[in-house]
Amino acid sequence: MTVVLFTLGGTIAMAGSVGGGVVARLAGADLIAAVPGLADLGHPLDVRDAPPVPSANLTYRQILGLVDAASAAVNGGAVGVVATQGTDTLEETAYLADLVWPHPEPLVFTGAMRNPTLAGADGPANLLAAARVATAPAARGLGALVAFHDEVHAARWVRKTHSTSTAAFVSPNAGPLGHVVEGEVRVLTRPQRPPPVTGVDPDRLDAARVALHTVTLDEDADQLAGLFPGRDGLVVAGFGVGHVPSALAPVLGELAERVPVVLTSRTGAGSVLRRTYGAVGSEADLRRRGLVNGGLLDPYKAKVLLRLLLGAGADRAEIAAAFARHG
Repeated sequence: MTVVLFTLGGTIAMAGSVGGGVVARLAGADLIAAVPGLADLGHPLDVRDAPPVPSANLTYRQILGLVDAASAAVNGGAVGVVATQGTDTLEETAYLADLVWPHPEPLVFTGAMRNPTLAGADGPANLLAAARVATAPAARGLGALVAFHDEVHAARWVRKTHSTSTAAFVSPNAGPLGHVVEGEVRVLTRPQRPPPVTGVDPDRLDAARVALHTVTLDEDADQLAGLFPGRDGLVVAGFGVGHVPSALAPVLGELAERVPVVLTSRTGAGSVLRRTYGAVGSEADLRRRGLVNGGLLDPYKAKVLLRLLLGAGADRAEIAAAFARHG
């Protein structure tokens, strides 16, 4: 049984330079040639290169296409799938894939923080760890995963928290699910995984427009009211446990009457609350005004889930129920 490797570009595949900066030039064959230990994996790698693109240019449709190709590979007998890409959007693409991944076989995302022209490039080690996770019986049933720095993270919880560190990927709310120790994948915890989102129409998904607004000190409520014309949904990254300035509360309530508005926290960890604070602009007040509670989901993942649900034609009640399950 094979491990299928999809390569999408990113720092892990960069070499050479144009105008003084490195660019993506390495194909999958080049990547695996630089990884000692792959021959001892026990499963051959089937490498499938996609045109390399910066991860900032990836689209929902491309990632859903990757999931379809990975699903076909699993249906064809692959024991697991690895995808390499740039790290800039990896926390979002992995979560998007996780939301629709229907198989027990692992779908493992990885990349690199140091490109191959630098001393201490981390791409080979991350690729080897990802391949080991993809073949590990212990990783079955965990959905889409991120293997980085010899840690195994659930796509649902992982965050990129540093711009350059090789330990950039962490899961602030849950910690890693496991580790790769002396070549062995050790899964320490198995969180319950919600069922995948189904019925996503690619054209409807492309047409769905979801905005993300981060609340800041002393905001202009009138300006906020005019920021989101033509949007189908909004994610609000509020203060702390889900608070906004009192002047913004009625504006967000009016928006919530027209489109789904999801309340999250801008802090990077912890849950939005539901009923602890009662002042105007508090989480309880915003909930009464119709905002959907994002729970433990960070703003970026909440935006992924909301847009996917809109692409599936979900109504308000279905969106609220989905966030209760996933958040």
